[in-house]
Amino acid sequence: MKHLGIFVFLSLFLTAHSVVKAQEEEKSKGEKKKIYTFLIDDNIDPRMNRRVQLALEDAKNKEADLILIEMDTYGGAVNDADDIRTMILETDIPIHVWINKDAASAGALISIACDSIYMASGASIGAATVVMGGGGDAAPDKYQSYMRSMMRSTAEAKGRNPKIAEAMVDQNIEIEGVSAKGSVITFSVSEAIENGFCEGQADSKKEIIEEKLGIKEYEIIAYEISGVEKVIAFFLNPVVSGFLILVIFAGIYFEIQTPGVGFPLAASITAIILYFIPYYLTGLAANWEIAVFIVGVILLLVEIFLIPGFGIFGILGIIGILVGLTLGMIPNDAFDFTFVPSGELFAALVTVILAAIAAIGLIFFMAPKVNQWRAFSSIALASTQKREEGYTSTLYSNNLMGKEGIAHTRLMPSGKVMIEEEVYDAYSRGEFIDKGEKVKVISTEGTSLKVKRLG
Repeated sequence: MKHLGIFVFLSLFLTAHSVVKAQEEEKSKGEKKKIYTFLIDDNIDPRMNRRVQLALEDAKNKEADLILIEMDTYGGAVNDADDIRTMILETDIPIHVWINKDAASAGALISIACDSIYMASGASIGAATVVMGGGGDAAPDKYQSYMRSMMRSTAEAKGRNPKIAEAMVDQNIEIEGVSAKGSVITFSVSEAIENGFCEGQADSKKEIIEEKLGIKEYEIIAYEISGVEKVIAFFLNPVVSGFLILVIFAGIYFEIQTPGVGFPLAASITAIILYFIPYYLTGLAANWEIAVFIVGVILLLVEIFLIPGFGIFGILGIIGILVGLTLGMIPNDAFDFTFVPSGELFAALVTVILAAIAAIGLIFFMAPKVNQWRAFSSIALASTQKREEGYTSTLYSNNLMGKEGIAHTRLMPSGKVMIEEEVYDAYSRGEFIDKGEKVKVISTEGTSLKVKRLG
């Protein structure tokens, strides 16, 4: 009887254990792993830095179980690569990288920071020597030393050979059986696997997930650019940036020509905001670059409104505006352009210069016609009240017609003139006339004298 009780107890225990185990297995089958994926498929720069930051934050918010990065890059700026590898090292979620073609230079550093590396057939990793922005000559040794230290410490953190990581940067490091002196290391798939810089070959993300990581039940969550980011990307387009620069210049000019109207100034300020904010958010436009632009505008306004002629303030103002607009578009470090791709610097210069030229052309074309627009006439008096139509002004006598005098203030194009020791309101035909220049009255209609410059 005693043995029978023990038998029944064991049978019930085993049955209950089997039921619980079956329930746990069923539960585990029903829970899909969340696999978050995003691309690093362009230059490593502030824009890519921002993309990675947003993707990692989104993966955390969506409680991803692991992250799979698809990599194909020739590298980029060292400071941005450092930011990205730091973010990866500090992320609690396991991060794997699939190199589907190239992970060169900064791409190699970022790959080594991941928990595991997988490579497609024909892919490569290495060649992490820091080069100048043009992609030719090696950067100064201080940059090489910085890159070597990052590669070494990152490899150590992930259990990879730190000496090999350094040899990907420094051609003077010789590793027996791996690399000869005089050449930096670039591994093929098989070489990377053999030397511990790749966990295996895989030709698709599905192969990595199902075969290499052994995950059967999963859902893929791909990083999607938000609406705000799409708007930012739109305004980063050089064509759009060029249009905004045109609006900035034209708006400032027409506001000076028609003081008090307000619309041209509002358009110019709006264009400035839309120009700088996207570049600021992506880390391209620094505070000092925006400050240089603002100081340039102030100097130009001081030259126009307060100082006769066009001298040092005007020249410095124009330089400040052009420098602020140009540097705001590129990933420079103050006046260090070591890691700025020459193509990006050229594109920024061309965009700003062409937009400025287009603005000047637009100003000369539109200035004589602006008063003819119906939309403009609703906010400004654009028509001439002619004497023969019944309009007269008793402010000035016809005796002033043809009189000569001097500009009592600067005419831009309105101001004051002095004729026979009397001061009158006046305006020019559109040109600026400096204080003290000789003028001649060519019309007495309206509430101001119309004058022209003499000689």
